[in-house]
Amino acid sequence: MKNRCKVLELIHCSIGTDEKQCTSTWRAYKYSLLATFTNDTTDFKQQFGLGKMESKAIHCFLILLIISSICDASRLSQLNKTPLKSIESKDGDVIDCVHIYHQPAFDHPLLKDHVIQMRPKHQPEGLLAENRQLNRRKSITQLWQSSGSCPEETIPIRRTKQVDASGASFIPSINLHNKGANTELIGQAPTLQFVAALVGDDQYHGATANINVWEPQVQQSSDFSSSQLSFTAGSDVSNFDSIQAGWHIHNSQTIGCFNLLCSGFVQTSNEIALGAAISPLSTFHGAQFGVDVLIFKDPSQDVWWLHYEGTPIGYWPSKLFADLANTASVITWGGSVLSSESDGQQTTTQMGSGHFPEEGFGGASYMRDLYLVDESLKLKPLGNPTTSAKQPNCYNITLGRNEGGGDFIFYGGPGRNPNCP
Repeated sequence: MKNRCKVLELIHCSIGTDEKQCTSTWRAYKYSLLATFTNDTTDFKQQFGLGKMESKAIHCFLILLIISSICDASRLSQLNKTPLKSIESKDGDVIDCVHIYHQPAFDHPLLKDHVIQMRPKHQPEGLLAENRQLNRRKSITQLWQSSGSCPEETIPIRRTKQVDASGASFIPSINLHNKGANTELIGQAPTLQFVAALVGDDQYHGATANINVWEPQVQQSSDFSSSQLSFTAGSDVSNFDSIQAGWHIHNSQTIGCFNLLCSGFVQTSNEIALGAAISPLSTFHGAQFGVDVLIFKDPSQDVWWLHYEGTPIGYWPSKLFADLANTASVITWGGSVLSSESDGQQTTTQMGSGHFPEEGFGGASYMRDLYLVDESLKLKPLGNPTTSAKQPNCYNITLGRNEGGGDFIFYGGPGRNPNCP
């Protein structure tokens, strides 16, 4: 297999991993709540995220994803931890209830003696409780939960299946290069399209979003479409840290470790299985569904917490980061599409709902309740966010603010069209 451990490639080896051992797979139709950790401080990059290894049918579902550092094939055989209980989901997945101190996080050399923080000591206050009450009216659940539950002091882990790597494609990433007051969005591949609302003139401690969930159509197996909240810190595009949360769809196999397959992210919830299917999804001019995502730094614990639907899922210890150890310098809300088209034509892979933002609620994909978290863990407006779209005739974004507070965006598009050849 071609050596893929290079600084500017989108998939890289973890620090301390033999470059010749970079291998693994990612399988068909993944809709993911994405939480990606990237640490690119020397010649390597780590990526942590939450992901779905495969689906059993052509129906849509959203899944939680944690993309982790690249693992070699021999490591994959060691990933399934001995469960205290196993649950077979209706979609064919097997969920193993693993003791919380036996989770893959403790395979990370920096976390050998780590003491788990079960909940944040402090967390943001504001509209989050109201948003949770609203979303409970349209509850999004995981399919495996109808077949059982994991006991206290365990975490649910989707059982890993060994699959053969056959080809590879890039996982898209948007690098944010902060030059003082000027923040540039820089795609790492010429076929990466992106739209984003962003702030980049301060030091940030957290942010929120309610992310509308759709089924974007993907033209070919190597294409990728995602929607995410992203935090970045670092002085240039080859030396930065990033964590992200959102959802994506990707049809092909690629190099990487997913779910809790690799170490670093510490899971605390016994209710959410990272990589397991959840539903339902939004429909065009029909019912709309979204997921609340919150990432914030708890200074008393020195960790970055991830909340999903108002519930703490787990955290990244700050010791895993260099530039992002304390605060983020740029935060973005938006979508991205990666296409492997090489003939100069734009892909028809959709972003969001596949419709332009001008179609508004029910037609275009949205993110609402966009807030920042300040140093005292209070929610505050974004201030003066800006927007960016690489090719607005293909995918675009609009920004607005509700009368009661809270910014929102409509974004997305169909890709190739008469104005986007």
